[in-house]
Amino acid sequence: MTAREPLARGSPPGVGRLRGAGGWMALGQVGGGAPCSGRWRAVALSACAVPFCSFSRSGLLAMGNLIKVLGKDLENCPHFFLDFENAQPTEAETAVWNQVNAVLEEAQTILAELQSYTGAGLEIREAIQNPNDLQLQEKAWNAVCPLVAKLKRFYEFSLRLENALRSLLEALTSPPYAPTQHLEREQALAKQFAEILHFTLSFDEFKMTNPAIQNDFSYYRRTLSRNRINNLQLEAESDVNNEMANRMSLFYAEATPMLKTLSNATTKFVSENKTLPIEDTTDCLSTMACVCRVMLETPEYRSRFTNTETLLFCMRVMVGVIILYDHVHPVGAFAKTSKIDMKGCIKVLKDQPSTSTEGLLNALRYTTRHLNDDTTSKQIRALLQ
Repeated sequence: MTAREPLARGSPPGVGRLRGAGGWMALGQVGGGAPCSGRWRAVALSACAVPFCSFSRSGLLAMGNLIKVLGKDLENCPHFFLDFENAQPTEAETAVWNQVNAVLEEAQTILAELQSYTGAGLEIREAIQNPNDLQLQEKAWNAVCPLVAKLKRFYEFSLRLENALRSLLEALTSPPYAPTQHLEREQALAKQFAEILHFTLSFDEFKMTNPAIQNDFSYYRRTLSRNRINNLQLEAESDVNNEMANRMSLFYAEATPMLKTLSNATTKFVSENKTLPIEDTTDCLSTMACVCRVMLETPEYRSRFTNTETLLFCMRVMVGVIILYDHVHPVGAFAKTSKIDMKGCIKVLKDQPSTSTEGLLNALRYTTRHLNDDTTSKQIRALLQ
């Protein structure tokens, strides 16, 4: 070890630091002994648990402040393994799990259909360029109608997802347990919550990169309006009438429609449960973000994942819950008072291959609500530049 040196300029004489194999260690002098008397206690800055030490008054004050800073993250961030691969419902979880599972079983089909959505761009362009060609108008209409029916299914699925999220929030925030206890005890429900977030980010990513969705739906609505003016009633209107089209239009006008659905559902859940403090809901979100971060940065936890896809799943869930927290919490995820360690979360993402995380970093850059607030530190903004 190197010789002791002051912890910082102006530090009390009873406080110093030395460097060892494990990194810098803070030193506090016991009693009033001289620094060279050997009566020192050391606290590793990187330690997870800090032992109590009996320092001189000035040394105790400095070390107390240090431990308070070091302990803040430990106090707010539980360390346990959330088994995203193998968690199975207990008897107490079964009722809610079955309800949510019925929704999630359809999620992969929805994503597959959205990912393969090609649109009717060619037929629409031909119809617009030849407005008097009735054959081309009919061809475009017949091409768009089944696609709009598919978009309707996506929208209706978002309503089912909203109800599933509400059931999970009720289960994961109900007294007498704290959010951390719920997530650790009810891992099957926590996994389903994670799967909803994973689906949400995937759906919105596919939607944002596919302009055909908005183009097809806009053409469908224009045709509906033209038909009403001309007193025409087409068969497809019975499936997606004007009222349904208006609701779908609001949904697809959002850059991230599924995230908006979850955000509105969570806000509504908080407002309707007056006896439940909003912190219980936001703490559930921040705890999930913290657990994901800890699992990603802890080799012992990472090694327990048998599938490499689970790491990407964990990253997507962490980002999804941060975004949801930022939309629901009054001051968001980036403020100093946030219970989410944003620097740590961003660092975890940046430590991974960019091909896996660039889309997730962009989600934090462009789909959060409070990133550009004055309360966001320059360091966090710089990390996301």
